[in-house]
Amino acid sequence: MDFVAIDVETANSDVSSICQIGIVGYNQGTIVEEWESYVDPEDEFDPINVAIHGIDERCVEGAPTLEELSGTLHGFLDRRIAVCHTHFDRVAVNQGLQKYGQPCLSCTWLDSARVARRVWKEVAWKGYGLGNLCKILGYEFNHHHALEDAKAAGYVLLAAMRATNADVSEWLVRVEQPIDPTRPYRKIECDANPEGPLFGEVVVFTGSLKTPRIDASRQAARIGCRVDSGVTKRTTLVVVGDQDTRKLAGRTKSGKHLKAEELILKGHTIRILREEDFEELIQSYNP
Repeated sequence: MDFVAIDVETANSDVSSICQIGIVGYNQGTIVEEWESYVDPEDEFDPINVAIHGIDERCVEGAPTLEELSGTLHGFLDRRIAVCHTHFDRVAVNQGLQKYGQPCLSCTWLDSARVARRVWKEVAWKGYGLGNLCKILGYEFNHHHALEDAKAAGYVLLAAMRATNADVSEWLVRVEQPIDPTRPYRKIECDANPEGPLFGEVVVFTGSLKTPRIDASRQAARIGCRVDSGVTKRTTLVVVGDQDTRKLAGRTKSGKHLKAEELILKGHTIRILREEDFEELIQSYNP
């Protein structure tokens, strides 16, 4: 069964601010098509994001908007299995299309990180990020370039299929099952669910949330996140409660927000999300 792998880069903490897309099509384990494009996000570029992927206003000058690329995306992904590594690319594409009033993709999503966690014990509970995972697998690529990341996600899935003799259709079923059926889990209030799709993520909330902080923490824990009170080197997600994080410019950003940016510039992998985008993640894993 064939599949397509997709990855996107974003201009700022709004996941709909897509500035680059890469798509790779596979058939019988071989790449049969690939496509990439810069995208004009019609939005500002945050220096933090630029530092990660190197894409700025000059790169997207004259590039199509996501609205203009909607038909292309549907052509590549509709009625197909769409692979991405972790949940962000799926949410970003859906949010981006919704921003322009375009229909959502009618594809079946498969998270290659969830696949990897069920194949290789050393990344079952942490370390399943694309960069670290490909290092373990011996796959070299240019991280944070959309087409390169899409190929890397495809490689992870193919490696998992070879390691388990399971095809894509079987993995669509397996990812919905426990990572380790024999591992006991005693549910504790706000304790990270080790079988959750985001287990291994460490989230910190900052700013004024629409959802009470304790409820947000419980929701995060249900899908596997550990909730910390402060930003540290182990933090992977910072959820900013302000409706529009772009209004938190310069000194008006919270201390946690600024600390996260400082660590990102030092090379730590931390993603800053708006509360509404984090809610989209929660909803997508709790239908």
